[in-house]
Amino acid sequence: MKRTLSAVVALGAGLLLAGLAGAPAGAATAGAAAPDNRSVTTYEPSTENIANPERGFYHSTETHYRADGSGYTPFKLDTLRKWRDQEHITQVLRVFYLEKFAGTDRIDPAYLDLLRADFATARAAGLKVIVRFAYAQPKDDYPYAPPYGDAPRERVLKHISQLAPVLRANTDVIATVQAGFIGLWGEGYYTDYFAADPSNPGVLTSRDWANRRAVFSALLRALPETRTISVRTMQMKQKTLDRPSGTEGALTAEEAFSGSPASRIGHHNDCFLASPDDFGTFLSDPITLDQEYLAQETQFLPIGGETCSVDAPRSEWDSAKAEMTRYHYSYLNTDYNHSVLDSWGDNIEEARQRLGYRFRLTEGEFTNAVRPGHSFDVDLTLHNDGWASPYNPRSVELILAGEHESYTVEVPSDPRRWAAGTDAEISAKVCANVPPAQYRLLLNLPDPESRLHSQQAMPGGTASYNSAYAIQLANDGVWQPETGYNDLGQTLVVGPHEASTSSCGGALHPHPTKR
Repeated sequence: MKRTLSAVVALGAGLLLAGLAGAPAGAATAGAAAPDNRSVTTYEPSTENIANPERGFYHSTETHYRADGSGYTPFKLDTLRKWRDQEHITQVLRVFYLEKFAGTDRIDPAYLDLLRADFATARAAGLKVIVRFAYAQPKDDYPYAPPYGDAPRERVLKHISQLAPVLRANTDVIATVQAGFIGLWGEGYYTDYFAADPSNPGVLTSRDWANRRAVFSALLRALPETRTISVRTMQMKQKTLDRPSGTEGALTAEEAFSGSPASRIGHHNDCFLASPDDFGTFLSDPITLDQEYLAQETQFLPIGGETCSVDAPRSEWDSAKAEMTRYHYSYLNTDYNHSVLDSWGDNIEEARQRLGYRFRLTEGEFTNAVRPGHSFDVDLTLHNDGWASPYNPRSVELILAGEHESYTVEVPSDPRRWAAGTDAEISAKVCANVPPAQYRLLLNLPDPESRLHSQQAMPGGTASYNSAYAIQLANDGVWQPETGYNDLGQTLVVGPHEASTSSCGGALHPHPTKR
């Protein structure tokens, strides 16, 4: 049985009970005992490619819905599970082509059911979906010419309104929504309705930008504040929000995660490393303004995409690594462009490990023993070896796992602020208002969405676990795959009671768990 400690977050000092601390796990090394009933543990790093959520290489998929209702290819559960289990892939790009609806305002209910089924399959496989909607692909080889086949503004807005309930109901398995809808592939360029002259789509009027702004705003409204949309160029965001390029216009640390439009519009680059301006991705003059803008923004927002053309030496490993570091890349297409990806050789393994976040415990300092009603301390240091931090909300929980009952403490720390290349400190001071016993200390970094949380109550006081959506730390021997918890290699001894023992407060609430 698991219960929640809803007291002040902190585990504090109690009566000294020397020699009762549990031995650390194999991944942890106990140092000399610290003063005041505290000990220090160090942790060994892992070189494993970890299947952590919302990061890493992705597979690109697409499905269609043509005028006669044909073309929809549902997700296959076995395929998604194979990608996760064998390739450690946790995100899939899904481009939903809406060919049938480019000429009509109403989306078929049957189509919405197909979307729901795809999201359910992704959830069952333990993956999240990078979503994009589009109306058209090229009918002929380059150079492309109108008509391209997308839909006018008012029709797009009606479609977003009909899609919104499905998106909101499945937000838990949506990583980000690429803005889509406009132009070929939903990339916002070759368009019949969002450029005054479709044959010259690089020249946009104020009305064109107003129409695009309406689409982006509708998408933001269609999603809860916890989710982002991602646009194809920095200029698209700058024009939408009337902000300049460069660091002057980029999202600040104070604005980040506030729920404002600026904090919810990220980026995707589908011609990464292809040319000096990535085939029109960087559009500022000078180009350094957009580069500085993107480097600042992506500390707090998602960026991903795909390579699309060899441009040596820029597309080779040294340059690619430097840019993925500078721009905080979270995800990249493993299917395209193979000529670029193959040029990285064995370095592709480093990319697999470092795309997105990679949290590694370095040290922990713990109270060893405490009397009931007193508080105890846990102080952890983690390092982020990845190129980015998580871009969606993430919970932090400390678990006290006893032989008969276990307890959870919610720690007020935001992993989205655990910046790439830096240390993060987690300090908890918690009231030990628990029965006398020995408790194993565990760290849980679950998805806050109820359907994906690593542990869930079930009828009869039992528990169900979903470790696929919890974060595994990059340390040897700490991961509990059956629960999604990370073992801190430390045991806290509580008790026994004394008549004079005071209480530091804190209510207990039933909650099932597995030790």
